[in-house]
Amino acid sequence: MKRLVLLLLLGYFGAASAQDFVSVGEKPAVLYDAPSLKAKKLFILGPHYPLEVAVVLEHWVKVRDSDGRLFWIEKPLLGQNHYVMITAPFAEIRQSASDDSPIVFEAKSGVLLEVTGAAANGWIGVTHQDGQSGFVKASQAWGG
Repeated sequence: MKRLVLLLLLGYFGAASAQDFVSVGEKPAVLYDAPSLKAKKLFILGPHYPLEVAVVLEHWVKVRDSDGRLFWIEKPLLGQNHYVMITAPFAEIRQSASDDSPIVFEAKSGVLLEVTGAAANGWIGVTHQDGQSGFVKASQAWGG
């Protein structure tokens, strides 16, 4: 019986694994200190900012930013596309998932790149807003 209650609670609250990431949608989003529009507004994040999912409720998601801080965001403000943020001073985006592959472009710290391929072997397929695409080392980006 206890196990059934636990499974129901996990399903209700939409428990997420530590590896689930989402991104802010096309418009800026307000982050709150609790899952309510009456809660304290903490700050605004720009479009496409990646966030790690901690808890999912019906209309709210508790998220962690790249600094490890926890906030609440309204679920409809999350986008359908997935982005990563470059955390290295400069990341080399390569033509294929290999250190020997030619560099397509470089991205500096803070640049957001859309994820176009699942992370594999330490690399993430990405596309820049200008259309250039390639692979970044997962260790040089956050949100993948």
